[in-house]
Amino acid sequence: MWFTGGSRISEEIVVDRFLEGAENYELYTSLSGGKILFLTSDLHKRLCSEKLIPERMFTLILTGEFELYYLPCRSDFITETIKSGYAICSKPEALNFANILAKTRAITDVSLFDAIYIEEFSLLLPTYSQITADDNTTLGTFLSGGVVISAENSRRLAELTSFLTHRDLRDVVEIAGLNANKSGAFLTKYRHDLLVQPAEDNLPEYKAGSFDRSGEFKLAGRPLLEQFFNEHIVDILRNEDKYRRMGIEFPGGIVLHGPPGCGKTYAVERLVEFLDLPYYEVNSSSIASSLIHDTSKKISEVFDKAIENAPSVIVIDEMEAYLTDRGMGAASSRYHVEEIAEFLRRIPEAIKNRVLIIAMTNMLDMIDPAILRRGRFDHIIEVSMPSKEEVEMLLNALLEKLPVAEDLDLSTVVAALTGKALSDSAFVVREAARTAAKSDIDKITNECIDIALKRLPKEAEKKRIGFVTAQNR
Repeated sequence: MWFTGGSRISEEIVVDRFLEGAENYELYTSLSGGKILFLTSDLHKRLCSEKLIPERMFTLILTGEFELYYLPCRSDFITETIKSGYAICSKPEALNFANILAKTRAITDVSLFDAIYIEEFSLLLPTYSQITADDNTTLGTFLSGGVVISAENSRRLAELTSFLTHRDLRDVVEIAGLNANKSGAFLTKYRHDLLVQPAEDNLPEYKAGSFDRSGEFKLAGRPLLEQFFNEHIVDILRNEDKYRRMGIEFPGGIVLHGPPGCGKTYAVERLVEFLDLPYYEVNSSSIASSLIHDTSKKISEVFDKAIENAPSVIVIDEMEAYLTDRGMGAASSRYHVEEIAEFLRRIPEAIKNRVLIIAMTNMLDMIDPAILRRGRFDHIIEVSMPSKEEVEMLLNALLEKLPVAEDLDLSTVVAALTGKALSDSAFVVREAARTAAKSDIDKITNECIDIALKRLPKEAEKKRIGFVTAQNR
């Protein structure tokens, strides 16, 4: 280490403790808060020559025989190495990093896996070590909090980044300028998004009866829902001719209802990923409009596109926002009635044209009764908070492909997570893996699990009163 605690760098900056470092850089905390990054003169010169930093951004300091350059960084921004295991927790943080990764790659072709990320100044500084990895691995490792994983492994990355949906991951990968996992997970399934239409020659050719996924759909921690999806959707799509002879043309509409955090969105995302069919989402960003009649028009456009590219899937998220009972006070405006009528007309039409309709809600009692009639939604399924057995199944599935200690005991964490959101279980596994990686432990131990459980956000422990739709994911 170049400095000890209490070393004064300037009148305002005093070193507190060492965090991490290598031959040409060291990172410390400061007594006044924030962090201090030190670079050797050789590294500073190289970064300046490659236009990765302005020459006067860092300040020169002479310490005995050394010439060092330092940069103070505020505590409310990220200052970490890619592999340090910093746990980001939001899509904006992920998008910001992806944008900086793309901009840095446009300047230099060196490996960025060993880079120092300085969010405050939008910098990603390579340290030119012998460790090399492609940008997919750099991005995946940062998003997962230090677990070395490629962004091409989208399914695994989705499990490790519980704060991001598949759609979010797709956005992050695209912003980074990468071409991860064309074959299935989060790039293909959104290629028919109405907001960004790809070039026609990139579209897959979907034909009648083109669904040919082998194997059963798996939904860790939800055995009954998994069985329902396999029997009522997957098997019908795989054997359409057999079912058509018995008068069953296509799976009927499905409503999943239950409290926020029960896993509705997670289950639907896994199913859509498995089916790998053209996908369209009805939500506030796709159909909401302040213009009269425009919302109805956008609803119609979504259904038209889905029918045009059938077999396909339409997911209606938070359906209480658009399909509330027409007899309920403020919801009974002329234009709301018009929007309900559009759904009533288009849902049966879409099902007849081989479009799978899945809707989700926290407030089933608010939905217009006409919407819930047979012929529109044949199955209305309650999704409750996970039981002890379901939590245990999910944890085992998430840990299955990770190195774990032989004496790993999940009984305590299973008891703590029973009845809580499935995303909490995913968080604990991800945080335990990050803790092991940061501590240079080659297996997830009981101590890693205990630390992760203690770091579970306090908001998840609060008793929810009523429903807050923004927490549905």
